[in-house]
Amino acid sequence: MTVKLSTGLRNAACGTLGIAGALNGGVLEIYSGPQPVSADSAVTGTKLGVATLDAGAWVAGAPANGLEFDAPAGGGVAKPSAAVWKFIGLAVGQAGWVRFIGNAPDDGSASATLPRLDMAAAAGGGDFKMSSIAITVGLPVTIDVFSVALPAQ
Repeated sequence: MTVKLSTGLRNAACGTLGIAGALNGGVLEIYSGPQPVSADSAVTGTKLGVATLDAGAWVAGAPANGLEFDAPAGGGVAKPSAAVWKFIGLAVGQAGWVRFIGNAPDDGSASATLPRLDMAAAAGGGDFKMSSIAITVGLPVTIDVFSVALPAQ
């Protein structure tokens, strides 16, 4: 399994925030290369894009353009079908993994307190499915489907 939850996200899930509460208003950061050993680890690879609501400008701690989940159902949370989650390519490369960070300052360094969710990216498969993992500078990429579910056992 390549979905990795940080200590901060696991603590939030076990507390009153839950996964959606800890990540709502945050963004998806897309990176090249292999994903780090854990979601507590510092980022690796080149940042290829930052997905926000309709590729709008986002500032940590502010509500504008952060990504939000639908109400929980079936043991998980998902991207609202009408919401447009999108990023514009920042660098040329192949997406290898993504990190969903909460709406708090996160410089990508190691942290056991920040809520983070890491997933492997793959074309047509994997935990974070993309139609193509090839990212080009200035071209938009839309995230059509995104969900996180906790296992029943």
